[in-house]
Amino acid sequence: QVQLVESGGGLVQPGGSLRLSCAVSGNTFRFYAMGWYRQDPGKQRELVAGITCRHSTNYADSVKGRFTISRDNARSTVYLQMNSLKPEDTGVYYCKNYRDCDMGRPSDYWGQGTQVTVSS
Repeated sequence: QVQLVESGGGLVQPGGSLRLSCAVSGNTFRFYAMGWYRQDPGKQRELVAGITCRHSTNYADSVKGRFTISRDNARSTVYLQMNSLKPEDTGVYYCKNYRDCDMGRPSDYWGQGTQVTVSS
């Protein structure tokens, strides 16, 4: 069974930065794509950033130029560097693994989530 453990959330002022981490166990990490999702209260989880097994990345329009997703296959960890944070970035962030290299087949697994609050 795949386990995903997120960390790094917190309270930050607008314009600040946070780095989220997601440690993955239970699969051969380097072969699979990963994604970061955000859930706002009362809304569905939305993809914020994704990274394929070949390290190709994609981003939601709202975070392009501010967020960077990366992966460390040796540590089976995916990161989300969030800069120039805005209040609308507030939400619970979840990581998710995929069952293929290119984000075509999401798994059924989610981490527990980490809260990010951007507020002055």
